[in-house]
Amino acid sequence: MHLIPARPLLLAASIALALSACGANSEDQVLVIPPAPADQGAPEVAAVPAVTAFVDTVASNQRGDARYATLATNAGVRVLGGFLQVWKPLTEIVDAGVSADAAAGFPAVLASTWSGVPNDGSNGGTIVNAAVHAANIDYVVQATARRTPAQALQAYLDDRRNKGYSVSDGMGPLTAAWRAAARQTTTITSIADDATSKLYNDGGNNNGVGGSANADFGAVVDFVNLVGNNGSTEPAKRFYKYARPYRWSSAVQVLPALVPAESPTPTTDGGFTSGHSAEAMRDALAMAYALPERYQELLSRGLELGEARIWAGMHSPLDVLSGRIHGTAVVAANLVDPANAAKKSAALAQAHATLMAATSTTADSFAAYAQSGSDRFADYAVNKANYLRRSTYGMPATGAAGAPALVPKGAEVLLETRLPYLSDAQRRVVLKTTALASGYPVMDDPEGWGRLNLFAAADGYGAFNGNVVLLMDAARGGFHAVDRWRNDIAGTGKLVKQGSGTLRLAGNNSWSGGTELTAGALEGDSTGAFGSGDVYVSGGTLIANAPAALKLAGQYTQLAGATTLELDLGGGARGSLAVAGNATIGGGTLSVKFVGGYRPKAGEVLTVLTAGRLLGRYTAIKVDGYANVTPNYGASTLTLTIGG
Repeated sequence: MHLIPARPLLLAASIALALSACGANSEDQVLVIPPAPADQGAPEVAAVPAVTAFVDTVASNQRGDARYATLATNAGVRVLGGFLQVWKPLTEIVDAGVSADAAAGFPAVLASTWSGVPNDGSNGGTIVNAAVHAANIDYVVQATARRTPAQALQAYLDDRRNKGYSVSDGMGPLTAAWRAAARQTTTITSIADDATSKLYNDGGNNNGVGGSANADFGAVVDFVNLVGNNGSTEPAKRFYKYARPYRWSSAVQVLPALVPAESPTPTTDGGFTSGHSAEAMRDALAMAYALPERYQELLSRGLELGEARIWAGMHSPLDVLSGRIHGTAVVAANLVDPANAAKKSAALAQAHATLMAATSTTADSFAAYAQSGSDRFADYAVNKANYLRRSTYGMPATGAAGAPALVPKGAEVLLETRLPYLSDAQRRVVLKTTALASGYPVMDDPEGWGRLNLFAAADGYGAFNGNVVLLMDAARGGFHAVDRWRNDIAGTGKLVKQGSGTLRLAGNNSWSGGTELTAGALEGDSTGAFGSGDVYVSGGTLIANAPAALKLAGQYTQLAGATTLELDLGGGARGSLAVAGNATIGGGTLSVKFVGGYRPKAGEVLTVLTAGRLLGRYTAIKVDGYANVTPNYGASTLTLTIGG
């Protein structure tokens, strides 16, 4: 058989390969190596919105300063400006219980006459969108009416404990080690009988011990505290002047044990935005940055704490989701600050060194250990569904659906440790292609903070457009060595996998521009892992590890040389390869492994590869545990007969 390459650079390798085969692969057959999938052009970009950036102006998030008293001048107020489509405060200024002298040409701030009590004549505000407002308060009425004992306990603990202690239980099997290393403690373990109980005010050390007093973990504790700089929600509360839900409706059932926590001064106790929710988001993101092996679980815990504020009757959905937005922007602002570069690197390194030592793990085993627990955040599907629900709470739309996603300046830093092998530009595109839908109240801010879906972003791209070139260096360890993307990837682009690392694809993917593997490994963990285009292996290992046959909608091409197709067979069609178009085998290796306890019997015939048309043959076939295996190349099928 002769090989005719489609590209000159393949000529030497192709001519050197002599194949003999049966069936369709006869000696006089001319094998034509198809070209790699066509390039799809420049990669997609996510431009920085042409508006004032939160990360550049975070220091303006202040109260009691006339320079930062308006929507236009205060970053913390501005990022939540979409709320003005729902509610118009009595005055659009940071003035609830606040006054400030004139400064730098800005007029003095006089304390507002807002009473803090809804429907109080001229001292209230104006409902702009009655449907959204009604849904917002009714959600709390319903949530508190059906509150379970477990939700009541969670709401109480999350109210009375420090948020950092609460959020750390999103670490699952690493929780105890983290708390011990940070020296976090709490005295609140159950619901107090009354406000005089020792179970009401925490006597523990919820933040932990930072600095040189904690040589093994002080940098981590300091880092978690650091990301809260300029993170107060008070300026927004004092600007929007929107009452807590129990002041809007007597049908809201505040958790009885928390009634003593109700402020007696409603003028300085607005509900929008939730400080607990914002702080929980800040802590969750800081911990996820330092411990990206638990990224999605920690985000899930952060948003759960926000919902606990609704269960408590203390906040409404819009109060809580705005806390998510506010906290996210604050963390990004602190992470992109060049002054904090060394601090975040130190926290990342110290967190891993200390927790590996505490759990007797290594760089190779730590990630698996972090995911080994049976904690309440162990179910990925439940976490994903809850994250989406808690991102919007199903509030009625205030804007059009289908608006293009924006990515705020600096937001890419939030994925810096979770997707370390991507460039900043690529991480921005990940955020763009995984964004939440438009149209929800508060979330359509001019920068895009409200629509960030960090849970989905941790699972990689949502779409490939243009050429997506992925370089993973296994020698750097962690996610550089092995990562898994679980999104359903759409688009018309092409994936080019380079470098020695391994990327696992587990979504129901549909991108159409094809896949080219040049080095390392690319693993299909779902039947539709490789979209609808051609798959071309010029180097490295393509792995089929799907629960049924891995389906390739186009052509499959494997060149000679250091190329391998690995099939992880588990009985039936599990782990086999099914190619709709031509499967062109220019050489290389077929490696068959057995998983899930499956072991074929002597004499069994395994169908390992099917195609519209099978062309060529492998230079080598290796089957784990079996030295005597006979291949049979048919017109459209490759089978292996297991010998005795």
